[in-house]
Amino acid sequence: MKVIETRGLARKFLMGSTEVHALRGVDLSVEQGEFVAIMGPSGSGKSTLLNLLGCLDRPTGGEYLLAGRPVQDLSDRDLAQMRQNQIGFIFQSFNLLPQLSAAENVELPTLYRDQPASRSVAEVLTSVGLADRMDHRPHQLSGGQQQRVAIARALINEPVLLLADEPTGALDSKTGEEMMALLADLHKKGNTILIVTHEEVIAEKCERVVKLRDGEIVSDERLARA
Repeated sequence: MKVIETRGLARKFLMGSTEVHALRGVDLSVEQGEFVAIMGPSGSGKSTLLNLLGCLDRPTGGEYLLAGRPVQDLSDRDLAQMRQNQIGFIFQSFNLLPQLSAAENVELPTLYRDQPASRSVAEVLTSVGLADRMDHRPHQLSGGQQQRVAIARALINEPVLLLADEPTGALDSKTGEEMMALLADLHKKGNTILIVTHEEVIAEKCERVVKLRDGEIVSDERLARA
């Protein structure tokens, strides 16, 4: 099954009287279970692409199908439901609520669902190695532990797609390697993961690297594995 399929995806902005083309007709297909890195220099369009794939923005041209469903013409309400039920977000800055415990932060996405989550908060936190930190607030956790909470929060609704925006950017190199090992393990369990990164060493942990420049895909390479 194709989790992501874009056809001629475009996004332009007006800056004063100047029209800026952030994406110029991107065709991208990601199958279920793939582990993909999106790379490119500043201004290449990778953040714009992430926002479109995450249903945080709308394209000004082209089509986007998420798990086979056309997205570009959905209402704001339906887009919010897609984000809630189909996509898990992992951010560089963690985006945890400081007044809530780890368990309460992970539970947040479940509060807006019509159906209860099939996995418990305790189960998901245990799966990312935080069984003994459920009652801790963010300030009581290390950066790596906070990112694990963020990953658990992204997983709680069992999304079809995990989107990670520079997930190791706020971590030291050793902790960053641990986060990538955790994401690689999630990939092995069947999760579809797309990472935006500017670091080659991070991209090399994925199985496929898509590079953007000036709003266009300039290469799409599958990495050889021993």
